[in-house]
Amino acid sequence: MALISLTDVVKKYAAGKQEVTALDGISFDIGARKLTIVLGPSGSGKSTALNMLGGMDTPTSGTVRVTGKEVSRFSDKELTAYRRDQVGFVFQHYNLIPNLTAAENVGIGAQYAKDAMTPSQALESVGLSGRERSFPSELSGGQMQRVAIARAIAKRPQLLLCDEPTGALDSGTGRSVIELLRSIADTTETAVVVVTHNASIAQIGDATVTLHDGQVQAHVENQTPKSVEEIDW
Repeated sequence: MALISLTDVVKKYAAGKQEVTALDGISFDIGARKLTIVLGPSGSGKSTALNMLGGMDTPTSGTVRVTGKEVSRFSDKELTAYRRDQVGFVFQHYNLIPNLTAAENVGIGAQYAKDAMTPSQALESVGLSGRERSFPSELSGGQMQRVAIARAIAKRPQLLLCDEPTGALDSGTGRSVIELLRSIADTTETAVVVVTHNASIAQIGDATVTLHDGQVQAHVENQTPKSVEEIDW
């Protein structure tokens, strides 16, 4: 059974007197221990789909199910618990608190989780052992993104959602971050979803969902994902 299933999901927004359709009946599954790439240009519906997966928005119609439970029917309280306990978020611009150390930033993400890693454990898992006391201003862009990933995985989420995680990084640093996300999918029970416009990244995923104009243009399972070293950035 898929960890998460989106079925016929439609999302419409009011824009003045007009109605905008951001998602137009999309359906796809996401498996545990898989790296899924959601690919598409700006305006294709990627971020809206991410919001549906993360319980940050609800569909106009259609269903979002997680381990058989219909998240799209959750109350606000249930959605808050879902986001807190089951979902980790990684963003393009890190969203670290500048006057907190790396360990303190990580601790924020795990403080309410039932079976959380310690900040030191989470930082060690992303290759930042010994940087617990460093402030964001003392870290490189790649290191800050690793702190953001550590913050997201410290609570051992079922689902790790990454919105353009390499968008603010140079190619070399971006490769190392994607390699880390690949490792998380391979070595934990977490399903990792990377939203990106970079088609090269799709080659390392277990599955690629391509969106265009709010619809699923293609959903491809990749039986032989490439390593990060094998792709042209």
